Amino acid sequence: MAIQAAARVNPLFLRLFVLLPILLFLAAKGSGGRLISPPADDLFVSDGVNTGGNSGYSPFPLLRQITRSSRFSSAEGCEQTYGFLPCTTTVVGNLFLVLAYGFLMYKAATFLSGGSELLLEILGPGIIGGLFLPILGALPDALLILVSGLSGSKEEAQNQVLIGMGLLAGSTVFLLTLLWGSCVVVGKCDLSDNSISIDTKDTRGFSLFGSGVSTDLQTSYAARIMTVSLLPFVIVQLPKIFKFPSGQRLTILITIIISVGLVLSYCIYQIFQPWIQRRRLAYAKHKHVISGILRHAQMQALGRLVTSDGEPNKPVIEKLFYKIDLDEDRVVSHSELRAFIIGIQFENIDLNEDDAVDRVMAEFDTSGNARIEKDEFILGISNWIKEAKRTVENSGSYSKKFVHDFHMKTKEQHDLLIDNSDEGVEEIENPTMVYVKAILLLLLGTIIAATFADPLVDAVDNFSLATNIPSFFISFIAMPLATNSSEAVSAIIFAARKKKRTSSLTFSEVYGGVTMNNTLCLAVFLALVYLRQLQWDFSAEVLVIFLVCLLMGLFTCFRTTFPLWTCLVAYLLYPLSLILVYILDFKFGWS
Repeated sequence: MAIQAAARVNPLFLRLFVLLPILLFLAAKGSGGRLISPPADDLFVSDGVNTGGNSGYSPFPLLRQITRSSRFSSAEGCEQTYGFLPCTTTVVGNLFLVLAYGFLMYKAATFLSGGSELLLEILGPGIIGGLFLPILGALPDALLILVSGLSGSKEEAQNQVLIGMGLLAGSTVFLLTLLWGSCVVVGKCDLSDNSISIDTKDTRGFSLFGSGVSTDLQTSYAARIMTVSLLPFVIVQLPKIFKFPSGQRLTILITIIISVGLVLSYCIYQIFQPWIQRRRLAYAKHKHVISGILRHAQMQALGRLVTSDGEPNKPVIEKLFYKIDLDEDRVVSHSELRAFIIGIQFENIDLNEDDAVDRVMAEFDTSGNARIEKDEFILGISNWIKEAKRTVENSGSYSKKFVHDFHMKTKEQHDLLIDNSDEGVEEIENPTMVYVKAILLLLLGTIIAATFADPLVDAVDNFSLATNIPSFFISFIAMPLATNSSEAVSAIIFAARKKKRTSSLTFSEVYGGVTMNNTLCLAVFLALVYLRQLQWDFSAEVLVIFLVCLLMGLFTCFRTTFPLWTCLVAYLLYPLSLILVYILDFKFGWS
């Protein structure tokens, strides 16, 4: 797999080095540089008679704007990024530069993603997968946010930092709306009677309620982590909420520390995630053993396990004890319990009988004599029955119904946590070469991202000035497409396999990307505001991020199946986010 991935990346090197000189050459045609001061409007006021003498006149507003910018460019000149990279003050020229530099940032993200995957396949999860890869995935966004306010005067930085905030908000909203909804559409399968998607079966077309995707429980935990990562946004807004502006700078510093702490906590969680997964799976298997024993007792017609008043039926539990006690010595030994568990048919579960017996013995044998006495057995089964009733509260006190419901519930939990892979694991040939290619890809991606982040920000700023479109909206819409395109394409291709496991991994990646935006990228942005002593005036933008993350977080935290209609909710949030920012900023004057 690693060799194939490396082979797929090789053409990217060739295309990059062929296209890069061409892009820069074309961008240089008619280029000037960074807009230094706004053009004087009185240069372009028509006298109503001599229109032919005014070469800047056009009956069409957009053409008039382009001509005005072009005339200003030739009159004022411009400042080239790094002293040699092209830039222009025309609408078309800046649009081309935004596309060109955005394409290079897309390539940087692609190289970082390819190198990370190769490195992960060689070294495995652990520290590399848990610590470095999430940070590398957020690197393009973090660099663009950093350079948005790093250079220039304080006033220029205050203006350009809106581009960084636009990217931060746009990237988060893009992942949770357009990409999330598209993954639901592409990965949809038929839903069974118990609302679980059937792998690779897609016969109901675009049925809003009959088709959808299912994920495992681990994915819902990732959504909960994403929701918790909203904490820094709440903290940094406290001075605005309680109207004590003097504490804003201290609050920003505290939020930076909390954000960095959340990044480290998230990375540590990623490092230990395989261990946590195995522990959850073992717990689910143990609960399935409990439900199997209760169900077996019910099927053997020993009597109702629960009395009419909802309490454990001790005489029936005693009958079960004597049934397991084969030698009739009034205690259940390890071998007798093992024979009983083996006799129970646990369907579709890879059960280690010895481990299951050890767990039950440890739970029931309170005296520690390696035997389960009758009183211990009654107490243990009674506790199991109470746990079963708590798990399926709506099943009532009728033992047959709630035992069956509890058994199906634990089986479902086990299936959602089952740790098997449908992906073939190929042996890595020549790991040294693959390792070198991974390092080169990471270095190349980092260099490209660091080099062209500043020119892209300048191009977006100049395009904003040339079109009178606020830079926030340009960066909100356009820049996430450059930095997240590689991730989006991979997510959609993976979701298209129409399997529960691939859907789980896809949505986990989406939630992980948002978590890094809410922690690492926000920490970079806040550090920029703190060090440059910029004004914190982004209430509308923060509110949009908070609402979208909170709504999607609560929506995905406590469910594992998403019918097709849920994609409509996600898609609708994207335009609503833009409308909300526009209304708050330009109608209510929040910023």
